[in-house]
Amino acid sequence: TTAAASLFVWASVSGARVSSSRWLLQLVYAVREEKMSNIWMWVRATRPKTLTAAVVPVLVGSAIANAGGGELRWDLVGGALVAAVLIQVGTNLVNDACDFDRGADTKTRIGPLRVTQAGLFSSKTVHNMGVMCFLIALLFCLPAFLVRGHLLVAIVLLSCLAGYTYTGGPFPLGYHGLGDVTVVVFFGLIATAGVRLIHGGGRFLSTPIVVASLQVGCLAAELLAINNVRDMHTDVTVGKRTLPVQFGLFFGRMEITILPSFVYLLNIFWWFQGLKVAAILPVLTAPIAIRLVRTVWTTPPSPVYNQLLGMAGMLHMSFGVLLAIPLALHDQPLHR
Repeated sequence: TTAAASLFVWASVSGARVSSSRWLLQLVYAVREEKMSNIWMWVRATRPKTLTAAVVPVLVGSAIANAGGGELRWDLVGGALVAAVLIQVGTNLVNDACDFDRGADTKTRIGPLRVTQAGLFSSKTVHNMGVMCFLIALLFCLPAFLVRGHLLVAIVLLSCLAGYTYTGGPFPLGYHGLGDVTVVVFFGLIATAGVRLIHGGGRFLSTPIVVASLQVGCLAAELLAINNVRDMHTDVTVGKRTLPVQFGLFFGRMEITILPSFVYLLNIFWWFQGLKVAAILPVLTAPIAIRLVRTVWTTPPSPVYNQLLGMAGMLHMSFGVLLAIPLALHDQPLHR
């Protein structure tokens, strides 16, 4: 009887150990899956399709700096590239939180998932993460600040401020129809010329810089224009006066058409500068632009526009690469 009892106790303890081990394994897997799920949600919150707006100015600005054997400072620009991505991510996160707080993101929206609206994270958490991205971006720019001075400090601070006030603060630019011009200026002119400045110093602007920056900025604004047309019917209900809300669907479609058309038209400048390859090579991206524009004119605002955002990001990146390559290989300086 004693032996039987001992055997029973041993079996019970062994069974408990096995059960405990299984429970611990299940707990570990559950925690790991929860962490991976949270990480994935934060990645989605960054809106990866829009991050070309941060990368393309670095490519084109560096190409202009390299033309004619110019000075390249990748030790400084590497940090600036990380900062540019962080500013874009910070802008997206603050937009996610503030659009929810202002009532622009509801269950009726047809755009991609917004983590605040979906209840995955609180608006305060998402907002604070966005602000943290801006602060970390400044830290990554410190080496460049020390070398290039006050002008670069002012440029990066203004870029962070523009990113935040796109939908944050008492006068959100995106709610007053100023988002498009802000994108052209800061993700085009300021970003592209700023990267060239970090590489080589000296004068901030020149005609080639302005032309290349307009091409980069207009294609970045194409992403926003598509987003605004898609959301115009929900934006109008909360007083978000984007350009399509103020001037109608026809205007929004015209903006989406004119922006890439103007970009291709500016290639004439490169032709007359003797950079015929730079004028011709980016035109290989025209089929993407044509398909995008055709879809906008034949499709009402709907979830289909989410796919167009990916297409516009592809257009932006491919055009930037095909422009940057011949500019970088040019044997004469482009910035004087």
